[in-house]
Amino acid sequence: MAVTPDIVVARQGQEWAQKTAAFMLSVSEQAIHSTGRCLIVLSGGSTPRTLYQTIRTPEWSTRFHWSRIVFLFGDDRCVAPEHPESNFGMAQQELFQPLNIPRDHIYRMKGEHQDPTAAAEDYERTLRDLTQCSPPAFPRLDLILLGLGDDGHTASLFPGTEALQEPLKLVTVGQAPTGITHRLTLTLGVLNRAAVILFMVTGAGKAEMVRRVIESESDRSLPAARVLPDSGRLVWMLDQAAAQQLTMKRSN
Repeated sequence: MAVTPDIVVARQGQEWAQKTAAFMLSVSEQAIHSTGRCLIVLSGGSTPRTLYQTIRTPEWSTRFHWSRIVFLFGDDRCVAPEHPESNFGMAQQELFQPLNIPRDHIYRMKGEHQDPTAAAEDYERTLRDLTQCSPPAFPRLDLILLGLGDDGHTASLFPGTEALQEPLKLVTVGQAPTGITHRLTLTLGVLNRAAVILFMVTGAGKAEMVRRVIESESDRSLPAARVLPDSGRLVWMLDQAAAQQLTMKRSN
């Protein structure tokens, strides 16, 4: 049975960043205590950038056990790593380089590959090797960070696309309706096996979609609404602007 989401609302941007950093630290410590390491799946976009800029500050960076944390990606555009719209490129600039994260702790999607299907297969092998998880099982990742698009997409799982229906693969090719259309993305099977899913959403422009995904039974077809971990935790970290249309109980 899918879990009920925990909804955390921060009063403003700086509080949101602090709450999110604290949550990420707590999850990483629990995973390291249990298994000796923490597998964190990163997201792209402006909201994660704010988080990365926070956790790289001395206040937070000295509290994380970086030598025990391994970074993966939930999706990326089919571009070179130095491209301005590369999720890896943003994380490299805002997180990995400032913190001197070793290369062997970072597993990026090779968006520059000429064949996106081959790149997806390569990343699936990486995931399975890293987690020692054989097909048809899905690996259990410790923490997956996700954003929310204006159309209800998350990772690169867009409404009405084949990637959303993929039943067996860990990684597949996604198709965005605008911008850089070809993407690499984890599938719902991987997302819903996670120990912890953290949706990070800020801004009034996302308020209606936040409400639809969390509260509207008629919108269960939206990709983000289909992220319902089988036995893990589902947490929404919102600022007040993004949460303004919610009616259900939430914590502050």
